[in-house]
Amino acid sequence: MTDTLTKDRESGSGAGAPREPGEGLLSRLIRIRELSIVLVTIAAAIYFSLTSGPGFNTPDNYHTIAQYVAPWAIIASGEAMLLICGEIDLSAGFVFTLAPFVLTLFVNNYTPLPLAFLGTLVVCALIGMLNGVIHTRLNIPSFITTLGMAFLLWGLALIISNGSPISAPTGHWVSTVFGGSRWSELLWSLVVVVVMQTVLSATRFGIFTKAVGGNRIAAAESGIRTNRVKVICFAIVSTLAAFAGVLQGIRVGSFDPTNGGFNTMFFGVASAVIGGTALLGGSGTVIGALFGALLLGLVYDGFNLTGISANGFYVVLGVAILVAMALNVSLARLRGRKTQPAGRSA
Repeated sequence: MTDTLTKDRESGSGAGAPREPGEGLLSRLIRIRELSIVLVTIAAAIYFSLTSGPGFNTPDNYHTIAQYVAPWAIIASGEAMLLICGEIDLSAGFVFTLAPFVLTLFVNNYTPLPLAFLGTLVVCALIGMLNGVIHTRLNIPSFITTLGMAFLLWGLALIISNGSPISAPTGHWVSTVFGGSRWSELLWSLVVVVVMQTVLSATRFGIFTKAVGGNRIAAAESGIRTNRVKVICFAIVSTLAAFAGVLQGIRVGSFDPTNGGFNTMFFGVASAVIGGTALLGGSGTVIGALFGALLLGLVYDGFNLTGISANGFYVVLGVAILVAMALNVSLARLRGRKTQPAGRSA
């Protein structure tokens, strides 16, 4: 700690070091990783408020936006952890699809709904663990591992459902709490984001996750069980995807085998990336992923209200990802310059 303070003084952060007016504030703002996505989200909200007519700023439309944002944010919370760890899960969207039908299997076999819900999460956590074990033990890239798992789960969902939607369970307190009430899906997404951000920023596991993504060899040499960290992150993604799938199915009132899939997964990943998570691992935040999902929800809803073709949304999505990546790289370099000791030359 003393060494750190000494370096800060040497780099010009001490009271006697000259600095330009506002430099301290600018440095602090640059260190806020979520600042850019927060500003863009606010700008999008203002733009659509002014251009979409009175229908945008209504409780019903806010609820519509929440329906878009909630599942993307939940999945993005898990994907952000895995991306920070240096990996990616392409099967999350199909865990989202499969989970409600796993719940149905439990219920049809006379399992009480609370236990069926818990059992569904456990089964899907095991799917994630299987992804992690295949990746770490067989040294197969996570992209390939989870792509294969995605098609496997897609097929299972179609087989179990016979390709047709089925009614979601109703009339139970579990249904009311987990998706049945008007804002429960959004509230649960906020709970998930808070919990996962706390895990990432305030626990040893979060530190280990960043270390594995930043430099796996150095992390292993420091005693971190890198494979175990990765397997747990894969399990987290699948568990959260299952949770989101059941929540949305109960809210809608039916479990649909065409729901979820690659679209839901890509929105989850895009939310994390737009929110500042590095695709190469080592850095990112779950809070940023939430704002990434919120930005996508605002744009998607705003396009619908203004009558712009939905196809244009994907153009905006692509541009947003490219701009987010470029901005993240630029800000990372700027942060490096701001924290570099003054005695060193670039």
